[in-house]
Amino acid sequence: MADPRLTARQIQILKAVVDAHINNGEPVGSKYLSESDDFNCSPATIRNEMASLEQMGYLVQPHTSAGRIPSELAYRLYVDALIGQYSQTKFEIDEINEKLRYKLTEMDKILSEASRLAASFTDYTGIAFKSSAGKARVNRFNGVYLGPRDFILVMSFDGDVVKSKTVHTPFTVSEDIVRRFTEALNIYLVNLTADEMSMPIIVKIEAIMGSSGAIVHPAMKAIYETMNELDSADVKLDGITKLLQYPEYSDVTKLRSLLGVLEEKDKLMDVIAANNSQDDGIHVYIGTENDSDVMKDTTLIFKNITLGNSQFAVGVIGPKRMNYSKVIDMINRLANGIDRMLGDGE
Repeated sequence: MADPRLTARQIQILKAVVDAHINNGEPVGSKYLSESDDFNCSPATIRNEMASLEQMGYLVQPHTSAGRIPSELAYRLYVDALIGQYSQTKFEIDEINEKLRYKLTEMDKILSEASRLAASFTDYTGIAFKSSAGKARVNRFNGVYLGPRDFILVMSFDGDVVKSKTVHTPFTVSEDIVRRFTEALNIYLVNLTADEMSMPIIVKIEAIMGSSGAIVHPAMKAIYETMNELDSADVKLDGITKLLQYPEYSDVTKLRSLLGVLEEKDKLMDVIAANNSQDDGIHVYIGTENDSDVMKDTTLIFKNITLGNSQFAVGVIGPKRMNYSKVIDMINRLANGIDRMLGDGE
């Protein structure tokens, strides 16, 4: 919602200043705006309006006699009320869909691929985050026989989450052995956490399988790996060096501090967790809105993706002077595409 103190002309000037600064990174002067076809008033009038906007906290004059740049307050108003809808080309939309279709086929690669795609499509640092789902419990095991030494172990979790792992056995198995083994898993391991799958229970399953007891070890390895994937939080970054192209990060000390946060997963997860909320809309945190002094000159944009008890997020980190319209649209499309693929794949 726009500030009621602002006139229509001041809103128009403010939007023009933000757009121009995003495009070229330089302070914007009244002469530059007056030469635009969008304004039919004199440079003096625009200069007076810009002075008023500065007094209200929307513009900042970095140097005497220089033009103005948007303040953090201006970026927030721009995102909330002035931003226009970014119009993607058919090529951009097709590229997103194609890369999602061919790259996001394995759950363990989703975070890395999502952060890479976010960086690629926006030219900022891409970020993908998975929160901890708590203690996962398998509701149902199913086995799919593939051949003499291989079968697929399918595990169903709460929230319609389904995971599968291919298990390679050290001896020849039959369809009957796979069937009996999955029956034993459903009797002894259903509704247990990984910590509760104790050695006595595993030994009991081995005893039930008799001469085929060697099937238990590789299968349990697959079960533990899958449950740990669901239980653990993780964050992936891609394109950190993209920050170097923006003058906002030319200060080596500030850049080093920011890179320290980005490279330490625990610190970055703390920032995301502090900024996160439960809804699946777009979240935009500009400068000091981030719960980190190191990120006071940085914008964090992300969108949540909820699947069962797991929550993912995909987004970008970049300067406050970013193309918000394009980035928000790209992250929306990317997150929605991942959401669809997760649902279809699961």
